[in-house]
Order: sequence, then C-alpha cells, then structure tokens
Amino acid sequence: MARFRRNQAALIEKLAAYDALVEIGIGRRTGVASALLEGGCSVVATDIQHREVPDDLPFVLDDVTDPTLARYADADALYALNLPPELHRPTLEVARAVDADFLFTTLGGDPPLVQVERVALPRETLFVARRATG
Repeated sequence: MARFRRNQAALIEKLAAYDALVEIGIGRRTGVASALLEGGCSVVATDIQHREVPDDLPFVLDDVTDPTLARYADADALYALNLPPELHRPTLEVARAVDADFLFTTLGGDPPLVQVERVALPRETLFVARRATG
C-alpha cells in the first residue's frame, strides 16, 4: 500500500476486513477496488453507466435506486466513495436487503443521512452502517 496516501491506505485497511465487497458507483477511480483485489478480497464494481475497469475487476451495470439485488447477494459489505446524500438511503436499503454492512465517504461537508458510526481516517471520515444483528 506504499503507493497510496495515508488516508487511502487507512480506508483500504478498513475495507479489507471484509471478504466480499461491492463498490457502488465506481466512476473512474478504480484504485481502492484494485488494492482490495490485490489484498485477497472479492470485489465487484457497479455504476449506472458503463465504466472502464481493470480486467481483473468484475463490473456490472446497476442503479441502487432500482437495484437488481442478486448482484449484491454475496457481499459482506457495500461501499461507496464520495457518495452523494441522495444515495445514502437507497444504498443502505440494498445493504439491509442482502444482509451486508454499508461503508461510505462523502464529499466535503455532506453529512450522512442515515444512522452511522463514524471512523476517523487521516483526512476524512468513513461512515459505517452495520447490518442488523440478532
């Protein structure tokens, strides 16, 4: 992880605690997903439009506001980077439907719009909504 800045390395370390992850809205930044794959995690990337991703990173088209739940069924966690507020609740609903944790960062001062635990990273906050227990 030497090639990552401290903040990104800390984020990857937190996400690597999960065996199977789905990145919501990967966009053009594939570094975190690639690092997780290199570390032995299973990762699937999603977005609402086709994105170029590395050959070893599975990619599926999907929209968390109208999801195909089977695409998320094997995930221990769903995560998103710089997730806009209007997608917090829909992504949490998908995570709950497939019994997965939901972890995300926001843009700057956007507050989380769902109940979360806060994990301080060197330059931002990772928000964690845990799956229901019991």
